[in-house]
Amino acid sequence: MTIADLGFDHLRWLVEALLLLLIVAALPTAIRLDRALSALRRDRGALAESTRSFAEATREAEQVIARLRNAADGAGRGVAEQVRIATTLREDLRFLSERAETLADRLEAGLRAPRTEPEAAASGSGQVTSLPRARAEAELLRALGRRREA
Repeated sequence: MTIADLGFDHLRWLVEALLLLLIVAALPTAIRLDRALSALRRDRGALAESTRSFAEATREAEQVIARLRNAADGAGRGVAEQVRIATTLREDLRFLSERAETLADRLEAGLRAPRTEPEAAASGSGQVTSLPRARAEAELLRALGRRREA
C-alpha cells in the first residue's frame, strides 16, 4: 500500500461517514413523510365515503324537491278550480240576490197597496193575505230554475 492508497481510503471513509450522517439526518423526515402519507390514505377513504354520502343526499333532495313541486302544482290547480267554482257561485248569488230584491220590492208594494173588502173577507180573520207572497215565491222558483238551466 502506498501513501496515495492510504489517503484514498481515508477519503472514502470520510465520504461514507458523511453519507451515513445524511441518511441518519433524513430518517426522521422520512418517518414523518410516511406518517403523513398514511394519514392521507386514511383520509382519502373517508373523503370518498363523504363524497358518496353527499351525492346520495343530493339525489334524495332532488327527489324531494320534485315531489314538492308536483304537490305545489296540484295544490295550485286545486285552488284555481276552487276559485273558478267560487266565482260561479258568487255570480249565481248576485243574480239571485238581485232577483230576490226585485221580488221583495214587488211583494212589499203589493202588501202596502190598499186592499178591497172582498180580499179582506176572503183572508178570514182580517190577516194579510199570502197571495202576493205565494206569487213572489213562484216567480223566484221559476227564476232559479231558469238560472240553473243556463
